[in-house]
Amino acid sequence: MCGIFGYCNFLIEKTRGEIIDTLIEGLQALEYKEYDSSGISIQGDELKSLNIYKQTGKISSLKEEIDLYNLNKNLPFISHCGIAHTRRATHGGLRRANCHPHNSDPSNEFVVVHNGVITNFANLKALLVAKGYVFKSDTDTECIPKLYKHIYDTSIELGYNLDFHVLTNLVLKELEGSYGLLCTSSHFPDEVVAARKGSPLVIGVKGKTDMDVNFVEVEYLDQEEDYLKLNTQTKSSGNVLAAAPVKYNTCLRKSPPLRSQYLRNSTTSTFNHGSSTETPAENGLPRPMEFYLSSDCASLARYVSKVVYLEDNDIAHIYDGELHIHCSKIGSEDFSFRTVQKLELELSKIKKGPYDNFMQKEIYEQCETTKNVMRGRVDAFTNRVVLGGLENWLTELRRAKRIIMIASKSSFHSCLAARPIFEELMEVPVNVELALDFVDRNCCIFRNDVCIFVSRSGETTDTINALNYCIKKEAVTIGVVNCSGSSISRFTHCGVHTNTGPEKGIATTKSYTSQYIALVMIALWMSEDLVSKIERRKEIIQALTIVPSQIKEVLELEPLIIELCDKKLKQHDTFLLLGRGYQFASALEGASKMKEISYVHSESILTDELGHRVLAVASDNPPIIAFATKDAFSPKIASCIDQIIERKGNPIIICNKGHKIWEQDKQKGNVVTLEVPKTVDCLQGILNVIPLQLISYWLAIKKDIGVDLPRDSAMSAPDI
Repeated sequence: MCGIFGYCNFLIEKTRGEIIDTLIEGLQALEYKEYDSSGISIQGDELKSLNIYKQTGKISSLKEEIDLYNLNKNLPFISHCGIAHTRRATHGGLRRANCHPHNSDPSNEFVVVHNGVITNFANLKALLVAKGYVFKSDTDTECIPKLYKHIYDTSIELGYNLDFHVLTNLVLKELEGSYGLLCTSSHFPDEVVAARKGSPLVIGVKGKTDMDVNFVEVEYLDQEEDYLKLNTQTKSSGNVLAAAPVKYNTCLRKSPPLRSQYLRNSTTSTFNHGSSTETPAENGLPRPMEFYLSSDCASLARYVSKVVYLEDNDIAHIYDGELHIHCSKIGSEDFSFRTVQKLELELSKIKKGPYDNFMQKEIYEQCETTKNVMRGRVDAFTNRVVLGGLENWLTELRRAKRIIMIASKSSFHSCLAARPIFEELMEVPVNVELALDFVDRNCCIFRNDVCIFVSRSGETTDTINALNYCIKKEAVTIGVVNCSGSSISRFTHCGVHTNTGPEKGIATTKSYTSQYIALVMIALWMSEDLVSKIERRKEIIQALTIVPSQIKEVLELEPLIIELCDKKLKQHDTFLLLGRGYQFASALEGASKMKEISYVHSESILTDELGHRVLAVASDNPPIIAFATKDAFSPKIASCIDQIIERKGNPIIICNKGHKIWEQDKQKGNVVTLEVPKTVDCLQGILNVIPLQLISYWLAIKKDIGVDLPRDSAMSAPDI
């Protein structure tokens, strides 16, 4: 699955062409999440009709598909709801039938776009097929709109006219797994429902005039039978629906929406199209409104400044210019409202500017992003670190008997990079766990543990699952994320925001270095009461303040790296990366980038494990990149590099400026050195990883690989 986008206008006239353009632009803002097909659903020409347009390939192919229908793009709509989706093939291969949106039937009575995985879709599909429903795709999503139709039709037969959000609640009770979905229906024109469970959704709100709204109240759907409830016995009786008693009629369809009074043309047209004049927001009529729905708040930056983040089990219902949020589950941690938050994103930060692509832009932004993560937190004059997001939990955090860092992919590597300094400063056991493996093992967690969850998006599914597990075990949890409204930032007890800004490239670059610094700052802050560590802390804090300027020096290596890639590296498809101590994490991260972006086989190896098996490969002269900056392990690393040279290897050595140990070999052409500034050992990995980012980038460019959309890279399940 990949990206969701939706747009609703109410009492704000938009032509069909403008609506299509908005949906397409929304999908384009989500292109950085790797996808292989896309589609949209909009209102048709006939009353209460929905049309679906979808195509495999890039969004440009979808635009060409839409153009084939010769639609009247000048047709005005004063009220309309459209939904869109970019898909990466998971359930079902890459073919048009598997693209989203999916429908309930040929008439498109219900249309759904969906992120997530429905784990019981096979059972649902079998039951629906037995009821006569025909499936056109191989996806798990298609069972959702068909389930909508089946429950709706059954309720009508029983004499009940359900509200859209109640119908949605009944559908969701049948689904197992995760979902973020939007649904529109010809039975509920100009309405949309959005539902979330384990997959992010955010709603942007925009009025014709300024709004003074700070929250949206949540209406809880009774779990008992306080209103009409259709009991679905999919597992036992095999009946998808069976009638249940009615106690109250609060879930029955409200009085006809206001649109019937004033949204029609003054002519006798039966189409639900707006008039050509704007309807004033006066005489008791609702306020003109626009709503933008997305799986990623970055795609909303160009449209809105206020957003509402949905929580798990939320059902948002938009109609008549109003946003209603219902929750199907009451828990001890739930609140009776959802906050309307300011979207802290600048449009300029999600554009490429003068750069060729986002990855290049984000590599160069690291001078600024490393400043941002430290701004207002690192005081070089008092040698203190101030982390306001952790202050309320000061006592519990400093009493920790064990620290566990939990993450996935590049965030996992940043945790590995910071682990040694936590162990040194805190003098407690420190574990680093891959989120998925952590949950699979049901690890032992205790109340005096501190668990740190690292994710650039804050929506990484495996990391969220690990977080929920630790919360149940009553451990203190810290979130290190880049998105302030994300699930991890909301569910953890406290946290540190990395202030990195949007990262639209698939490859993690600036988020890695920002996470690295954030974790080091947490270690410094948590160890502030240890007198024996004062001098070490001062050394690190002083070094932190000059890291941004040192990154700028490292970026000056780019011309040398371009030449190196062009002359020595681009013809190879296997690379070995050697590191030890703090630099083993750098080797892991560098190898990951080369696989992901450059499409080469790359392995990270702990330097002292450079035994016969590795040296046997080295004799075939694959490029070997060794981290040999000065630290406690320098002599042993130098010995390993000498062995490589003796076996006719030609290593590329990342070393400190002025390090002359390989000068003679360099003159003989045996080695190539990439010299980076020297800093304190626990921060050296921040500088050392940047040459690997540049090598990965330029190898991809030399091979004509699209670095922002590499093949088979999934940004987040839902994110890293």
